[in-house]
Amino acid sequence: MSALFVGPDGRTRCKWAGAAPEFLDYHDKEWGFPVADDTRLFEKLCLESFQSGLSWRTILNKREGFRAAFDRFDFRKIATYGQADVDRLLSDDSIVRHKGKIAAVINNAGRAVEMVEAEGSLASFFWRYEPRPENLAPPQSRSTSPESEAIARELKRRGWKFLGPTTVYAFMQAMGLINDHAEDCFVRAKVEAARRVFKRP
Repeated sequence: MSALFVGPDGRTRCKWAGAAPEFLDYHDKEWGFPVADDTRLFEKLCLESFQSGLSWRTILNKREGFRAAFDRFDFRKIATYGQADVDRLLSDDSIVRHKGKIAAVINNAGRAVEMVEAEGSLASFFWRYEPRPENLAPPQSRSTSPESEAIARELKRRGWKFLGPTTVYAFMQAMGLINDHAEDCFVRAKVEAARRVFKRP
């Protein structure tokens, strides 16, 4: 991706960071920095699945609503949700009220509990698929990868829902399994520095 965006501070960023004012902080402080916290990883998987067919701006603007509605994405709590919780969520206009996606989050919370029991943590599972440097494509030049396809297949095998290769690739970009900031984006070097000291699970 060759096009870039120069922010109000004069710094060069990935082009998408200029698409909406609220993207600046997300781009500069979150996107691409490596994450090993299971709750944050689960949250991002859920938000990416809710984004399917929608814009990230919609989801980002509702993120605090999602966090409040879904117990801060504590997957152990969400795994216990029943019909009363589904009804509550379907009437909550602070989130995207999509019955299938809500059901998927509850299902996936149960699968996350199982994964922690089997793997030790969500992080240890996902970081196993960190691509080797020689297998990386130029920044922001693809929407899936062999690794995202492999993760999606394995998640499906384990009973997860609403998480295809494209959704998983967006998750990998956001959670720092790859550094997909544009070559001339000023945040790229910050992410590289964070990745160098990051302790893989």
